[in-house]
Amino acid sequence: MYDMKNLKQLGALGKNAAPAMKAFQQLDQAALGDGVIPKKYKELMAIAVALTTQCPYCLEIHKKHAAEAGATQEELAEVTFITAALRAGAAVVHGTHLMEH
Repeated sequence: MYDMKNLKQLGALGKNAAPAMKAFQQLDQAALGDGVIPKKYKELMAIAVALTTQCPYCLEIHKKHAAEAGATQEELAEVTFITAALRAGAAVVHGTHLMEH
């Protein structure tokens, strides 16, 4: 199901929903471009989100962009464990809902 070749269909998706695709692309560029937060950090955040949502497309795309922005293998490894810690932490704190008052 997940094949990077599927991304070639983005053109067809955009053609069939042009206003929405244009708006999405503008949001994507504005959100991920250099700003107060440097692009490298934004791409590392995008990787953390992609690891959380487990989107292989996002992982590939943002890994490439992070590397282009200067991210190192050590930073990619560290962001992986930050993501793992937060996901595990979320399970623990949500477990409090299971406890009787």
